[in-house]
Amino acid sequence: MGQMLIRKLDDKVIKKIKARAKANGRSAEAEVRDLLTKAVASTESQRRNSLVELIGSGGRSFRNSEEINAWIRELRDEWDR
Repeated sequence: MGQMLIRKLDDKVIKKIKARAKANGRSAEAEVRDLLTKAVASTESQRRNSLVELIGSGGRSFRNSEEINAWIRELRDEWDR
C-alpha cells in the first residue's frame, strides 16, 4: 500500500475531519482513507452513469452510433486527464 502526504491543508478542514472521525469511532487517518475511497468510487459511478445516459435507458430511444462514438471519445479524453 502507498502513502501520501498532503501539505497546506486548512486547519478548519483538519478540525472537521477529526470531529467526523471521533463521531465514527475511528482515527483521523482512517476517516480520510474512507473519504478518499468513497470519493473515487463516486467518480467511477458518475462515469458509468454518463454512459447509461448516453445510450439511454428505460423507454428512451438509443442515440445513433456517431453520437455515441463522439461521446465516448470525449469521456475517454476526460478520463485520461
